[in-house]
Formats: sequence, structure tokens, C-alpha cells
Amino acid sequence: MDVIRTIGHNEIVEITTPVLITWHDGKSRLCGDFRALNNYTKEDRYPIPRIPHVLDKLAKAKYITKMDCMKGFQQNGVKPNSMKLLRIICHMGIYEYTRMPFGIKNAPAHFQRMMDTIFQEEILEGWMVVYIDDIIIYSETWEDHVQYIDRVLSKCKPINLKISLKKCNFGQQELLALGHKVSGLSLAIDQNKVAEVLQKPVPKSIREMQYFLGFEITKERRDAYEKIKHELTNAPVLILPDFELPFKLYIAAACSQGLGAALHQRQIVNGEPREGVIFYISRQLKDSEAGYGATQTERLCLVWALEKLYYYLEGAVFEF
Repeated sequence: MDVIRTIGHNEIVEITTPVLITWHDGKSRLCGDFRALNNYTKEDRYPIPRIPHVLDKLAKAKYITKMDCMKGFQQNGVKPNSMKLLRIICHMGIYEYTRMPFGIKNAPAHFQRMMDTIFQEEILEGWMVVYIDDIIIYSETWEDHVQYIDRVLSKCKPINLKISLKKCNFGQQELLALGHKVSGLSLAIDQNKVAEVLQKPVPKSIREMQYFLGFEITKERRDAYEKIKHELTNAPVLILPDFELPFKLYIAAACSQGLGAALHQRQIVNGEPREGVIFYISRQLKDSEAGYGATQTERLCLVWALEKLYYYLEGAVFEF
């Protein structure tokens, strides 16, 4: 699968894109800087699933499989009249992409549409979800799980949709997917992401300070910075929702600070009743809301929480 091809020296080239080379796992990766092209590209508004909604579907699953499409976007070809827009220039010459590269504005939407079309039947049957180039299969029995994996792979082969075996996890009760540690019962932070946060030092250079504009390093703010890191890396384990059971909505409104809410549910786990958290949300008060009284702020918090958690509460039984 040739991803790029060389442009001849005799060919007139009107459009080229500078190249960025990144290193990943000790290997260099060539990628074009397509920001200028993206500015002139009409946006494809095909919906990309929200990660929480994707992972919610794994509730009650006993077995989970994750597959990753090998070099996802590059499995799509590019029309000849579009290749001239995807030319890159570097010290080795001028090249053009023959496959869809990373960094193109509409690449995620295009790939999501393709995957939804290919696996429409499997998705509607309720045992498979797709998030761009990630395929997740889930089931309550091993027999069904093996059958589902076979169906997906059998559909990939004739259309030459390649799967990266080294990035696959088959028949797991718990695995890492879409940046989370997930099982059929719970949802937690990927500890690899936690390590990145813990290793993040207080900014010391001008370049690092650009990420913290207006951040004056005092003892109080350094302590606050460390507290934020601690909270991010010690987030509670969430449970996945059971849409056949009622929900509990808790709200909290501080008149001078902000709004907060938590969606809970009482489930039976290993024969024992347990109440767990499904979702946390919060935000600061706007300037126009800062003068509200306690009753107004509580009403605002309730309406805001119902709007933000509409996906879970629409048509559901809940108390607050």
C-alpha cells in the first residue's frame, strides 16, 4: 500500500505543504502541515460518537474485544484530482499522498461514515460500536463473542480492511479503550495518562509558560497546581449505566462560585446492592448569573444538569 509517490522534476508544482517529522517509539513519522488547506475546506458535519456514549454501551458485558484499523485513514485512497492538494515538500524532494493522510480536516468524519456504513448491521444488532478506527465488540457469553469476532473479521477480509493485530485485545473482561480502563461494570482513568500528569513539572521556561499565561508562581498557586494534578490522577471509578433501572440526580449550587451535579444509580453487583457514580459535571457561574439568589441558582443548576445529562435522563425514571 503506497502512501506517497514522488513528483517528477519536470512537473510544474503550484501547491506544496511543509513537512513535520515526529518521533514515536523511536521511529520517525512523516506528516504534512495541512492547516492552510483545512482553512479552505468545507466541513463535513457527519457526527462522531461521543466517547462516554460509546463506552456506556459496554454495560453488563462479560467479554470485550478491541480492534484497531491499521494506519486507519491511510486505508482510504485519494482521487487523482485531489492528490495535487496533498503534496509535501522536504529536502528529499516533492511528494504527494495517494492515500488519505492524517491531519486532513474531514478525515475523521469520512472514516466514521465509512465504518458506520460497513458495519451498519452489526451496530444495529447492539453488540458492536465503532469510534473512527477503533472497533469494540461486547457480549455476555463467550459463544456469542467468538461468533461476533468471526463475523467482523469475515466482513473485513473481502473489502481489504486491515486490522493491526498488535493493537488488538480479544475476549477481555477489562481492557483499555478510548483512553479509559473499562469493564462491563466500571469506568476508570487509564493509568498511562495518569503518569503523564504526575510527571508534568511546574513551568520554568517562557515556552512552558505559554501554556499558563497569567500564571504567577507563588506558594499558594504551586500548591493549587499540585492539588489539581492530585485530583486528576485520583478520580473515582465510575459505573456504567443500566437504562432499565432508575437514576438519582444530585445537584449542588454555590451562589458565588459555580454549579455541580452527579448522576448516580443503585445497581446489584455480585448479589449486593451498590450505589455508584455514572457522571460528574460542573461549571463556573457566568457574570450575568453571579447575582442570583440561592433559589434562583438552584433552579439554574437543575435545568443545566437536566440539559447536560439529557442523554441519560430522557424517558428514564429518576429522582433528585
